[in-house]
Amino acid sequence: MAGQGMLTLAIKEKPALYAAYMPFVTNGGLFIPTEKAYKLGDQVFLLLSLLEDSDRLPTPCTVVWITPPRAQGNRLRGIGVQFNQSDKGVTHRRIEEHLGGMLNSDRKTHTF
Repeated sequence: MAGQGMLTLAIKEKPALYAAYMPFVTNGGLFIPTEKAYKLGDQVFLLLSLLEDSDRLPTPCTVVWITPPRAQGNRLRGIGVQFNQSDKGVTHRRIEEHLGGMLNSDRKTHTF
């Protein structure tokens, strides 16, 4: 099916999770580096591994952000995905539990 895709992402360190997390997206989201072309609104299925967690979070997502090749400021090419409502906030909560106080940081991320 066009626009469908399966993505796997393993984030092993808190600074990398902070840089990828998109807290400004309703229900939460993540930036995923990828060379593959997507369009806004594409549906993807993300298998996410966080830090030391042994289980992968299966998360249906929608593409809501695109950083194209050769983006201004040498930004990493990739997509930002929004966790779908069917996730019921599970992925969003797990990420915020891992990040804790880092959420108030003014460090740069992949999207800001």
